[in-house]
Amino acid sequence: MSIYILGIESSCDDTSASVFKDDTVLSNKVANQDVHMAYGGVVPELASRAHQQNIIPVVDKALKEANVKPEKIDAIAFTRGPGLMGSLLVGTSFAKGFALANNIPLIDVNHLHAHIMAHFINEPDNDIKHPSFPFLCLLVSGGNSQIVLVKSHTEMEVVGQTIDDAAGEAFDKCAKVMGLPYPGGPLIDKLAKDGNPNAFKFSKPRIKGYDYSFSGLKTSFLYFLRDQLKENENFIEENKNDLCASLQATIIDILLIKLKLAAKDLNIKQIALAGGVSANSGLRDSLQKLAKTQNWETFIPKFAYTTDNAAMIAVTGYYKYCNKDFISHDAAPFSRVVF
Repeated sequence: MSIYILGIESSCDDTSASVFKDDTVLSNKVANQDVHMAYGGVVPELASRAHQQNIIPVVDKALKEANVKPEKIDAIAFTRGPGLMGSLLVGTSFAKGFALANNIPLIDVNHLHAHIMAHFINEPDNDIKHPSFPFLCLLVSGGNSQIVLVKSHTEMEVVGQTIDDAAGEAFDKCAKVMGLPYPGGPLIDKLAKDGNPNAFKFSKPRIKGYDYSFSGLKTSFLYFLRDQLKENENFIEENKNDLCASLQATIIDILLIKLKLAAKDLNIKQIALAGGVSANSGLRDSLQKLAKTQNWETFIPKFAYTTDNAAMIAVTGYYKYCNKDFISHDAAPFSRVVF
């Protein structure tokens, strides 16, 4: 008998709902919040209010597109954290209410685990190849940068992570310094395609092991622009493409140096990419080029499953359902990273 899972994602500024039949996606709806663009970043209070407005219509659309009645859902999976507490509370509260109303189990999902589990989403009439265990996953987003050893659908170990800022944050903060609108990461990626990645050199951290650091890069970038603007007030505008290309190349180099080291030491040839920054075309291309020299088999998710979405929550919920890994209704969301 098939299992039907409803997934809810509300960790930041995207309200999303997804319906799964076993490990196959039937619908995946996302409501974005453009209100934050005027502020140069996500405003938590505005985000939580928008989630309250969006969550019922989004769930309704997901159920209708999947042609699944609420009473047919076997369990509801929701993002418990990490994320913005106000946003998480909206999704958590809805999930608890839906579970109580329909007398079905409640499944909590770690947002970071879910990004990795996006690699196990199946689609109707589409044969998707999944990584085999164990594999390494480079998880890069606005709030996290990690190298994760994935041993099974439910067992994962962080072998390296940022000790300060994340790669996605570095993209967005440096974009803001250049006067680019939020979110800056996708725009840097676009401008970098017409720039010279070797035009400028920026600071790279010297961190032992597989850990990352991006705070020094941001400082290096800021001071470089400050000094150049003293000489030429139009420096950014005249060199925007080269600045974006050089910055992007530096961030990618930092990420892949540690990934290459971890893969070699752990003798892993299956390499996956996940998280919002995995949508970056420069990172995707560089990973595939490196894979050819290292004899890696790489797995890169569809763009729809890179940013925050409920499909990754639902597929994680499916595997937890198979293990009867449910949670009680007194569970509270958590805002900080817990892996």
